[in-house]
Amino acid sequence: MLGNVSLPPEIHSRNYMKISFNWLKEYLPVDHSAGQVAALLTDAGLEVENVETFDTVPGGYRGLVVGYVISCQKHPNADKLSVTSVDTGNGAPLQIVCGAPNVAAGQKVIVATVGTRLYPAGSEPIEIKKSKIRGELSEGMICAEDEIGRGASHAGIMILPDDARTGLALAEYFNVVTDSIFEIGLTPNRADAASHIGVARDLAAAILAQSDKEVPVKWPATATFHIDRESDSISVEVRNTIACPRYSSLVISGVKVASSPDWLQTRLTSIGLKPVNNIVDVTNFVLHECGQPLHAFDAGKISGHKVIVRNATEGEKFVSLDNAERILTADDLVICDAEKPMCIAGVFGGAGSGISGDTNTVFLESASFLPSSIRKTSKAHGLKTDASFRFERGTDPGLTLYALKRAALLIKEIAGGEITSGISDIYPVVVAAKEIELHYDYLDRFSGDIIARPAIKKIVKALGMEIASESPKGMVVRIPPFKVDVTRPVDIVEEILRIYGYNRIPLSGGIHFSMPEPAGFDHEKLQWNIGGYLCANGFHEILNNSLVASSSASGKEDVVHLLNPLSKDLDIMRPNLLGNTLTTIAYNRNRKNPDLALFEFGKVYSARPEGYSESCRLALAISGNRRPESWLEKPGQADFYLLKSFVKGILDKAGIQEKGIKSTETSDSSFAWGLNFSVNGKNLVNFGLVSRKLLKANDISSEIFYAEFDWDRLIKVAAKRPVQFREISRFPSVRRDLSLMIDSGVAFATIEEIIYRTEKKLLKEVNVFDVYSGDKIETGKKSYALSFTLQDDEQTLTDKQIDKVMDKLMQVLEKEAGAVIRKA
Repeated sequence: MLGNVSLPPEIHSRNYMKISFNWLKEYLPVDHSAGQVAALLTDAGLEVENVETFDTVPGGYRGLVVGYVISCQKHPNADKLSVTSVDTGNGAPLQIVCGAPNVAAGQKVIVATVGTRLYPAGSEPIEIKKSKIRGELSEGMICAEDEIGRGASHAGIMILPDDARTGLALAEYFNVVTDSIFEIGLTPNRADAASHIGVARDLAAAILAQSDKEVPVKWPATATFHIDRESDSISVEVRNTIACPRYSSLVISGVKVASSPDWLQTRLTSIGLKPVNNIVDVTNFVLHECGQPLHAFDAGKISGHKVIVRNATEGEKFVSLDNAERILTADDLVICDAEKPMCIAGVFGGAGSGISGDTNTVFLESASFLPSSIRKTSKAHGLKTDASFRFERGTDPGLTLYALKRAALLIKEIAGGEITSGISDIYPVVVAAKEIELHYDYLDRFSGDIIARPAIKKIVKALGMEIASESPKGMVVRIPPFKVDVTRPVDIVEEILRIYGYNRIPLSGGIHFSMPEPAGFDHEKLQWNIGGYLCANGFHEILNNSLVASSSASGKEDVVHLLNPLSKDLDIMRPNLLGNTLTTIAYNRNRKNPDLALFEFGKVYSARPEGYSESCRLALAISGNRRPESWLEKPGQADFYLLKSFVKGILDKAGIQEKGIKSTETSDSSFAWGLNFSVNGKNLVNFGLVSRKLLKANDISSEIFYAEFDWDRLIKVAAKRPVQFREISRFPSVRRDLSLMIDSGVAFATIEEIIYRTEKKLLKEVNVFDVYSGDKIETGKKSYALSFTLQDDEQTLTDKQIDKVMDKLMQVLEKEAGAVIRKA
């Protein structure tokens, strides 16, 4: 019926993480291109959704070179322009027309060659083209500092020192950094890969599996870490060791808070982080380096020189870094001093304890928290941070000391100071590595291939796991704590296969399966047939998330709320299919795809006094033109009657005859107007024009015609009406017409119900072929012209039989519908 359809992006089970290629290569020096690395990571289960270019300056100064002005003469046709000859180190000099008053022969200047794009501050990008200016050819542009983003002055061109090498790329002259940034769709189970070193570990294993080339991951050294003096101890007490299994900390005194060095700022900005100051930037750097979140407190603001890790008291108030006052619950874990909370543990810092320009002593925290505790607090307060992202998925408690030492050394390096306390490390119950037995025959059966045993061992070791023992039949694998998702033999198999490469598993020569005969009514076949019917008529099937925003179901009291929602936009189970359908329509209309015909089979949910309920529905929606534009025929607009024809077609496919259907006006507030079809008092489908209120809420300006079937109920009705073979009647059918005048408020559905109820045996079909209302009939009346198809399957109908049926129908219509009838 219509064109292609696009589905809106949903918040799903993946989160996007940015990884810098330059940064990654510090831990894994590889000679692969960014594209090759992206392919390896994707094959290894870290799907690279996008690779974007990052430059420390817009455009990366591509196309800009150091030039030497050989000559400079006055423009023959313009007093304020000069015609220059510029050597760019690339063969013949370029003739460039320049309007700067300070241009002169003998200067070293910045030249934008033809094809270069410039990004002036506050302006649209400019592409340099070969052109004629007042009749003189110009083959480039000599740039001012504001035109390349190195200042605000436009008084004249930027003149470089004489020792600048002619032809040198400006990016090299100014040490501009260009990087490739991988945007990875990280699934929730891959907490071990939520860092550059974690990604490097997977990449090293993938390279080993694909090329048998071993490239070890280089962890930054912390061997030089030492305590300078122990003079500023801050005592630590952990009152809830379940929610905080490990808490490591130390004190650094004499620091100088300032802006971070360029290299650190570049690292953070390349992955979308905004530099704050050298102390905070180090904690963020280490988090994205190794995956261990850290928090830095101003030690001078810690009352009583004491840190307490405890649960908040119910109703306790806390002012967070964003200066919002938050009411805590007893489920929230907080980091406190002797008087007050300083931080929501693992989630968000406090306004009164953070690092400021006056800070000279830092209390540095490196801890491990219970994932469920952090997740619950994060959801309850609507706070999503890089720290909570990792803590709620599970961090390695064995990593806290390494990260603490690494951060302390970096702080000393870029902010000065001394480590003036010993390391406080509260770790009452050491998390031991799990041991899982893996049998090779289990791996072979599961993978469908026999992988060489040495290759299996290399992959296991490359991923940071250890082989505790082995035998000809298998091995016992020791799982480190950072592999939070590896708990069963099948998890080890998955780890091995994703690195080995699913693409390397050969396809079987055949597919073996059993096809059980369905018992009773085959509802799946019916769904398949109806889906095929809709697709054949131009519909596109959509599949939407069962989680929606509670705001989309305002006023409904029976919705199912989630106790631990993924977000505020996904906090209830959908009560109907209409909300998702309108979202999909709006998404497509916003992308110039207004002509739509959609259907979806899906479940809806409700909360009832007796418990939760779920049922299956079928939704149809049409909008825009009913067919593509063509010279042969007009496209026509989708309307109610087109939708009704599909509704009846579906019922016919299900074997539900029109005679048994009762039609009434719908009472569903989702529709501006519409109909309801029911069988034996049970509603099967509501359909009609979607209400203007709902369309406006979804920013849809056009009419949407929508139908929603109770699919479970339709199946029950269809199951009682098995399709049976019936011979085509050998006896002819007969048509008779009637014209009747009725009140304008009487719907055809009422007339139809009366007719089918009156004559059940011989009447096969009734149809309206003309409707009239106007000045030629009485006000408040309308005229219907009806055709009746009569047929007897056992004999040819006589005129007497036909007249008897028609007389009976006329009498009943006059009596029950108030019709005035005449034969057509």
